[in-house]
Amino acid sequence: MTTIGLIGAGHIGSQVARLAVASGYDVVISNSRGPETLADLVAELGPKARAATPVEAAKVADIAVVTVPLKVIDTIPVDELAGKIVIDTNNYYPQRDGQIAELDDESTTTAELLQRHLPTSKVVKAFNHIYSAELTTHGLPAGTPDRRALALFGDDAEAVATVGKLLDQFGFDAVEVTPLSEGWRIQRDTPGYGPRLNREGLTEALAQARRYRDM
Repeated sequence: MTTIGLIGAGHIGSQVARLAVASGYDVVISNSRGPETLADLVAELGPKARAATPVEAAKVADIAVVTVPLKVIDTIPVDELAGKIVIDTNNYYPQRDGQIAELDDESTTTAELLQRHLPTSKVVKAFNHIYSAELTTHGLPAGTPDRRALALFGDDAEAVATVGKLLDQFGFDAVEVTPLSEGWRIQRDTPGYGPRLNREGLTEALAQARRYRDM
């Protein structure tokens, strides 16, 4: 059984953990404050979940989810995530993260920053354009008309497809895009960021997206 390791247990991380457990996965969840602070969440999730340190969660993960503030991504374990699929959920909020010149001038994207920090991991951008509460309320069975779609971005097509299958299990269609550098198409203030869209609508929204400098 695949183990999903979560580095970060905030709004998105806890919701992804709930989806993963509901889909039959083992979950190891971590945060910067220590495993003991996650006791209530682990109790809610049940026997398929446990708390650990970020290093431990990274080590045992078959698929990892990094869901921490962008300003601390340099603390993410590197060696333990080598060769693994790493899902990046982050967005850039200057008021929280401070000004990051490479993002301000749009010479890179949030997921590319994580990929640079994890040079041998397979980073896939996902879950960054849906409100956390909707992760456990908007999912529908495969084939349901007007099923909500979520976008995935990555450089490794096999990794993107694997995360696409995970999304399907979680109740969402996937719109898969390569390369990872196209992740700006679903950043803050773009048409696809936030609204509930099916596959066709999300595909159109991604095509309509414009760089901040062109808005």
